Amino acid sequence: MKTVWCCALALCLYPLASRAADEFQAMNVKPGLWETTMSTQMSGLPPIPPEALARLTPEQRKQMESVLNQRAGRGTATTTKACVTKEDMNKPLGLNDTVKQNCKSTIVRSSGTEQEIRLECNQGAMQGTATMHIEAVDSENIKGTMQMNANGGNNKMSVQSSFASKWISSDCGDLKKPQ
Repeated sequence: MKTVWCCALALCLYPLASRAADEFQAMNVKPGLWETTMSTQMSGLPPIPPEALARLTPEQRKQMESVLNQRAGRGTATTTKACVTKEDMNKPLGLNDTVKQNCKSTIVRSSGTEQEIRLECNQGAMQGTATMHIEAVDSENIKGTMQMNANGGNNKMSVQSSFASKWISSDCGDLKKPQ
């Protein structure tokens, strides 16, 4: 599940790029400081590796399940800022090593105004898929959706997200690009 979430978050932080260089076409948007607001709705429980569950005491497991059940079905909204350079927009998304080892990314569609990306992740007994659709409304506004399903450890989870990103400035100021 951590792999699926890392992959999804990476895509949301940099919705201007994708993984396959030969199919990739940069979106027609401005580089600089971008602000992204994401709304997320989750149902079900995240897949938790059996070995992680085995390390929990019965009390810890019950408490964790209680917290997860309380969060399920409630929507969350987050706003983040990211510095996106022209170089970032002109190359495929760089994913961390764990995600690269466990996920396959496929570009379904890529143009200057629209991208659709599909992810398939497998890590042991856990599997997940995600589809992200991104649209450049204009050079300063992007919107998109993401549908993710994951299962494993006798749990199934579905996550639906929508986001809107707006260009703020060509100067990122003190905000440095995440590594």
